[in-house]
Amino acid sequence: MAGFDIAVIVFVVLVILILFAGIKTVPQGYNYTVERFGRYTRTLNPGLNLIVPFIDRVGARMNMMEQVLDVPTQEVITKDNASVAADAVAFYQVLNAPQAAYQVNNLETALLNLTMTNIRSVMGSMDLDELLSNRDAINDRLLRVVDEAANPWGIKITRVEIKDINPPTDLIDSMARQMKAEREKRAEVLEAEGSRNAQILRAEGAKQAAILEAEGTREAAFRDAEARERLAAAEAKATQVVSEAIASGDVQAINYFVAQKYTEALASIGTARNQKIVLMPMEASSLIGSLGGIGAIAKEVFGDGGSNPGGAPRRSGSVPSAGHRDDEV
Repeated sequence: MAGFDIAVIVFVVLVILILFAGIKTVPQGYNYTVERFGRYTRTLNPGLNLIVPFIDRVGARMNMMEQVLDVPTQEVITKDNASVAADAVAFYQVLNAPQAAYQVNNLETALLNLTMTNIRSVMGSMDLDELLSNRDAINDRLLRVVDEAANPWGIKITRVEIKDINPPTDLIDSMARQMKAEREKRAEVLEAEGSRNAQILRAEGAKQAAILEAEGTREAAFRDAEARERLAAAEAKATQVVSEAIASGDVQAINYFVAQKYTEALASIGTARNQKIVLMPMEASSLIGSLGGIGAIAKEVFGDGGSNPGGAPRRSGSVPSAGHRDDEV
């Protein structure tokens, strides 16, 4: 092999090495920084990139995807001197590769210590009850504080979450007893309020019932008095009519009045429960005579439709008696 051939081969190998040294492929989700004699010059984006061989070199290879940072368990003393153990998780993303590469040394360790410090600071400024019940507020405060501190490094803190808060065992037992006592207290209060409301409702019901009963009694008495008044007025009117008839010498009115009273008396005797046999008094013939008088009155008022079947007219004041239908009294 001649010297010229060797030189060509060396030249080709050198060109290949130069090409390999100057061509850089950046994977998706990463940014590479380029340093020239140790100084940052530019950033290589994902894809095929060219640099000056032997002069430029790749500096930091920064992961631009969102990453998770697991924060170990921290012992925190709360504002009311209660000791709790808390662990958290943080999510961050590199937005500026040169700042993340050259503004801070060991980025992940810096973010971890920053988050741990702020967890103790934020949670230590709160009472235990507030700490256990306002976890969302703690997450928001941590996110705001840590993101503000990491902003000069080109880092965006996307989320900080408290995974768990563990008080001591004796404190948990005390909280359980307190919760039980509070629930029993609420139950007794609710029971007392229910009993009071029931008594009030019963008293209101009794009051309304008494009022309605009194109003009903008053209305019944008023209507009874009104009925008696109307009955008395009717009786007075009837008595007046009968008195006027008697005063005018109408004997038939007297017979009508007496017959009515006899009829009412016999009706009362006949409807008695302890009477099975009714004994007619000797004056029953007078009652029958009175009934005959009533019949005569009716015939005079309404007419008998002609003469008697026997052809002889009846005299005024005559009534048929029992057993002697056509005899005069």
